[in-house]
Amino acid sequence: MKELITYIARSLVDNPDKVSVFEVESGRTSIFELTVSKEDIGKVIGKEGKTAKAMRTIVSAAASKMRKNYILEIME
Repeated sequence: MKELITYIARSLVDNPDKVSVFEVESGRTSIFELTVSKEDIGKVIGKEGKTAKAMRTIVSAAASKMRKNYILEIME
């Protein structure tokens, strides 16, 4: 899952080297914290949050197949 989030984020931004994903696990829930450069935060969030919502939908779909709860947080 971490690789999927990293791949999507790197495809969207101008500075792919500054993309990092940190995973925090607690039981059946995993929280993924996505960090990008300040210049690229708008590209990851998108207009009215549509890009971020789409990324969360993909993460949610993968989570349902694995019977886990995944949360994607975009850090500023």
